[in-house]
Amino acid sequence: MLDSNNVGLREAVQQNNDPVLREFLRLLALCHTVMVEERGDQLVYQAASPDEEALVLAARSLGYVFLSRTQDSITISEMGVKRTFQVLAMLDFNSDRKRMSVLVRDPQGTIRLYTKGADTVILERLRGRGPNQDFTERALDHFAEETLRTLCLASKELSEAEYDEWSRRHRVANILLQGRACELDRLYEEMEQDLELLGVTAIEDKLQEGVPETIQLLKLGNIKVWVLTGDKQETAMNVGYACKLLSDDMEILEEKEVSEILEAYWARNNNISGSDCVSQQHPEPLCHKKRALVISGDFVDTILQTGEVLQKKGQLWQQLACHGTTDPQEQGSLVEKAFVDLATSCQAVICCRVTPKQKALIVQLVKKHKKATTLAIGDGANDVNMIKTADIGVGISGLEGVQAVQCSDYALAQFCYLQRLLLVHGRWGYLRICKFLRYFFYKTFAGLMTQIWFAFHSGFTAQPLYEGWFLALYNVFYTAYPVLSVGLLEQDVSAKKSLRFPELYTIGQQDELFNYRIFSVTLLHGVSTSLTSFYIALWAFEDHVGSRTVGDYESFSVTVATSALLSVLVEIILDTKFWTALSFLMVTASLLLFCLFSFLTQSIDAFRIAPAVFRFPDATQNALTDPYILLVILLSLVVNTIPSLTIRSYNAITGNTSIQQNICWKARREPEPSVELRTHVPRGSFHHRSSYAFSHQEGYAGLITRGESLRTKGTHSTTKGTHISNSTTKGTHISNSTTKGTHISNSTSKGTHISNSTHSTTNSTKSTTKDTQSTTKDTHSTKGTQSITKGTNSTHSTKGTHISNSTHSTTNSTQST
Repeated sequence: MLDSNNVGLREAVQQNNDPVLREFLRLLALCHTVMVEERGDQLVYQAASPDEEALVLAARSLGYVFLSRTQDSITISEMGVKRTFQVLAMLDFNSDRKRMSVLVRDPQGTIRLYTKGADTVILERLRGRGPNQDFTERALDHFAEETLRTLCLASKELSEAEYDEWSRRHRVANILLQGRACELDRLYEEMEQDLELLGVTAIEDKLQEGVPETIQLLKLGNIKVWVLTGDKQETAMNVGYACKLLSDDMEILEEKEVSEILEAYWARNNNISGSDCVSQQHPEPLCHKKRALVISGDFVDTILQTGEVLQKKGQLWQQLACHGTTDPQEQGSLVEKAFVDLATSCQAVICCRVTPKQKALIVQLVKKHKKATTLAIGDGANDVNMIKTADIGVGISGLEGVQAVQCSDYALAQFCYLQRLLLVHGRWGYLRICKFLRYFFYKTFAGLMTQIWFAFHSGFTAQPLYEGWFLALYNVFYTAYPVLSVGLLEQDVSAKKSLRFPELYTIGQQDELFNYRIFSVTLLHGVSTSLTSFYIALWAFEDHVGSRTVGDYESFSVTVATSALLSVLVEIILDTKFWTALSFLMVTASLLLFCLFSFLTQSIDAFRIAPAVFRFPDATQNALTDPYILLVILLSLVVNTIPSLTIRSYNAITGNTSIQQNICWKARREPEPSVELRTHVPRGSFHHRSSYAFSHQEGYAGLITRGESLRTKGTHSTTKGTHISNSTTKGTHISNSTTKGTHISNSTSKGTHISNSTHSTTNSTKSTTKDTQSTTKDTHSTKGTQSITKGTNSTHSTKGTHISNSTHSTTNSTQST
């Protein structure tokens, strides 16, 4: 609702003097697939995307209100006058057409076609280059400087004869069993010709808070960030600059540059050299330059399907033939590998104008040719294929719906939460699982391999060294809890330090905490502990007896078992970096459970009840009350612990520490962040025209024409910052700011400037929006992610809409904050 004091703008619309302005606003109210629902006295719109809802709300704010729709009609209110238009046909949107149209008959019987779509497809279908097209292109360039997503609006009038002929062929095409889609596309293309330009709209798709900082941290953590978007190239690059994925000092490699250097890059990395079939071009290694790769979906199809970009030059195929590579599938695989090598050597990759299927294929391509863990993040239905293809799928719950969340492994409210998911919880999860595995193997080898050494001295008679109850409870109660506490609670540095030093994340990518070397060291450590515990006890019990009648088989078994158990617990205590009350309780519980079960299973009463089951009556009590046995256990514990303490002391004194330890030491000494992070970064002088994002495959016109409604959303969002700019013949500039943050400007020829605001008299107004965070679902840990693929819609929230309508060459630019 506009402010009641803004009578000037209402009069400009109510005068109804400009037919182009009237058709412009009428198109916004008619050409869409929005569904409307009445809730009391309010109309609630349900749109397939926030962009469509923003445009319909913009038309409503100017008096052109979308009221209702049926299967074959649309009812709108034009400045209070209700009008019903008969829907003759809806020419649906898809990612190939990049536009949608609606064919309607107005109450006077006039048939008109209303079309909106990307500027690249609308401008080439105009009747001719009109006097306003230069102004329109300048408006597009101006909007592009602010990274806005644009749409061009056009229309044309049809005669009854033209419509009857086209409608007859349209009905025939609709009932075809084969080639139906191609025939419909051909008819749509025929209808959408000789259009008259009405104006352009631009939607401000602002980055969520914290997106540049998050991408910067991910890059410092050696995570490759690829952007897969349905936007056109210029818009995707502008967004890349806004989120600090691209910088002014980067060399941008577009398709023609990629096609020129891909052959030489492949040849260099495969060591192709020699005689007649070798390319002489050797470009500078990519690792020495900051480069970014920007390609389109069509180029990706070329790489994935035919390799045509290299086949045109012919030289690479000759090289492959020289090396005996003649199988087409093998040739295509080599081309794909060369492209992936080139892309991964760049600091950033942006794929624009890609369909949902192409997004999934790109993720699959990286998984096929790189030993990397892939993560895909998106917020819309167009990102579902990509999320399901990646190793880890993350969905953002927002204005785009919950389709991505329902198909993902993790659900986030904002893109910036990804930094904690990966750099904090993901790295902690990797650290914990590695320590858990390492000490699980260690305690198993240290405690149970003593039976192997005992077999050498018992003549392999299959007599067990330990009591049966100790064997049954060793991995369940005696040693499980300390290892479990490490696997659940361990931290090397705090969450703040993890975000301050994202370089720590590279440890998981390189598998430094658990690999074949670590497993071998753990195996040797466990074997040495078992040997020490067994043979020190064997040496002490050989030809010796204690102060009491101790020295029998049962006492020997208890001595070895106690030595091995205490050695394992001390080793876990030494390597635990993060102590909590629960950690202390776990270690204490292990010792108490050992004492409790030893007393219960070795009591005289239990032996009398079942002597075949409880075979060690009072063995632990007799052994552990003898000072000689206690000294033997202490000796075994010291000998088992000294090597670990010696290695830790040597590394601390000589500085021979790991990368992780060096970074942790640096984290404790430096309280300030290692890099300055800012939300907004100036883009320099890099200007490109932007365009509306077409990323989903097909629209919802079919549901409407069949009488089916869209699925009701659980939540409804309103557009908070709508900007409308209209240039008419008279040249008067009127600016208004409403309670919703709507900014509307209209210019006429009299040169008067009138500004009205609910807060202050200014030409630029600020609108306040509320950001609602949904619940974050974090149930797993993510480690070692080396590549992230995301849709740009996942990092944006629609904050405003700009609409520009041009009828004459008078130029007036409106900028809003």
